[in-house]
Amino acid sequence: MIDDIKEIYSYAVNGVKPENLIGNNRYLKSLTDKNIYLFGSGKASVSMAFEMEKLFGDKIIDGVVISPYDDESLKRVKVVKSSHPLPSYKSLEAGKILYDKLSSLEKDDFFIYLLSGGSSSLIELLHPLISLKDLEVTTNILLQNGVPIKEINIVRKHLSLIKGGQLGACTKASGVVLVISDVIGDDLEAIGSAPLFFDSSTILDAKEVLLKYKLFKRIPKSVKELFEYSLNETPKEPNKNIEHIIIGSNKIALKEARCKALSLGYSCDIVTDSLQEDVNIVAKKIVETILQSEKEVLIFGGECTVKVTGDGKGGRNQELVLRVLELIKEYENITFLSAGSDGIDGNSKAAGGIVDNKSYRGDLPVFLENSDSYHYLKRENNLLVTGESGTNVMDIMIAMKG
Repeated sequence: MIDDIKEIYSYAVNGVKPENLIGNNRYLKSLTDKNIYLFGSGKASVSMAFEMEKLFGDKIIDGVVISPYDDESLKRVKVVKSSHPLPSYKSLEAGKILYDKLSSLEKDDFFIYLLSGGSSSLIELLHPLISLKDLEVTTNILLQNGVPIKEINIVRKHLSLIKGGQLGACTKASGVVLVISDVIGDDLEAIGSAPLFFDSSTILDAKEVLLKYKLFKRIPKSVKELFEYSLNETPKEPNKNIEHIIIGSNKIALKEARCKALSLGYSCDIVTDSLQEDVNIVAKKIVETILQSEKEVLIFGGECTVKVTGDGKGGRNQELVLRVLELIKEYENITFLSAGSDGIDGNSKAAGGIVDNKSYRGDLPVFLENSDSYHYLKRENNLLVTGESGTNVMDIMIAMKG
């Protein structure tokens, strides 16, 4: 069962790798007579650019992508390494590079932008009133007080000069944005903080978020001033010269997983691609579904949230498999996998973990209390280690009964 569940996960991830999303894309093949400026940002930007170089070759006349990883495999596109998961001065430098490149294009130029998860921290260009320290302090205040990520992003977009469609507004050129989605519902306003899309939230909404959670008095003076006087509004309509196309998503990955499970002879259902609650709630929902279903394989997607209670090692997928393990310890016929599609989970080098009831030990609650799921799973030889996948479409969870 463990070999099969690993194979199903691998097939799902392979299905949303750029090599399987770009090379056979009919729209892209129709562009092979154009000269192209190629830009991008995100965890998948290098692997996406690699496939674009194979497809377009010397039609790419200039290019730069921003990545959390060093890479020297590209021939026509420069890779700039930046910061993830938290922005730094590298993020500001990367944001300035992209802003300058796009703003220098002429009306008759054409560009392709490769957008994937991680872009929010990898590229940044702050309003002149705001320092990097101001951004860090404001973000930490929001995170520490349990503000949902969607509302955090409303605030961050209005501290920035490239988020929320502002990067797209700086160019006269026309272009297309190829998107690998890492958010629930594939919301283009949320993916990478929408550098080339638009933003339906206003600076007044950003201020309201801070007031709602009673945080306005605690934020830096410069941020208060920016919001008090409405000094930085984002574009409210799509740029008519820039098209967005979602080429990869969690939904696509889950469909690939189901195809593999069926080919291996299992009955299978995709339950949801929208899991996004606290890890304890998600674990209970998953186990309830497993116990009620007659299918041999159940597939879930999304991203749960975790409240860190210790200084251990791990991530949301590794914690989720332990929370599920607590609930299935009496059941001998259930195997459960949860892993990030990018191959990296939290502050570890594991993608996630795989457990069945043989994995349970009485000291499991101690590891959970210390947020140390990694070392529990490592001890029991239950880690799933794949390395960086070159794509990012949230998390994949697979339950198998047999």
